[in-house]
Amino acid sequence: MTVKPIPEGYHTVTPYLVVREASTLIQFLTEAFEAKEICRSLHPEGGIIHAEVKIGDSIIMMSEARGEYEPMPSSIYLYVENTDATYENALKAGAISTMKPIDEFYGDRSAGVKDPTGNHWWIATHQEDVSSAELEKRIQESFGSKEKI
Repeated sequence: MTVKPIPEGYHTVTPYLVVREASTLIQFLTEAFEAKEICRSLHPEGGIIHAEVKIGDSIIMMSEARGEYEPMPSSIYLYVENTDATYENALKAGAISTMKPIDEFYGDRSAGVKDPTGNHWWIATHQEDVSSAELEKRIQESFGSKEKI
């Protein structure tokens, strides 16, 4: 049997979060985003050496900060069915709001939260397909710049 270079169920890019209290992050992701824990391996000296959760169709890996691997807050963009409901779930699960839900010029309804371990989550529901020309027009209207992105 041939081994696949990208394991079944994984994508080419997989976030790997290094945090203090990885078990706290797993609990938060489960409550806020309906994550399903896939695996958890404990270090002989305590703490999580590696864990994986699945949110929707995506895997997120994580471990406890240890030694030279200091906590490294990340920012993740998460598409969901309902931004407002997911935002409220995240707050109930212990997140701090960084941006209330709003309809953005690029076609997503977005909100932002900071999880209990310091990561930022941009929660979004795609509502409108915006052409490049329309996006450029909206950027000019919103920011008043003549520069192209």
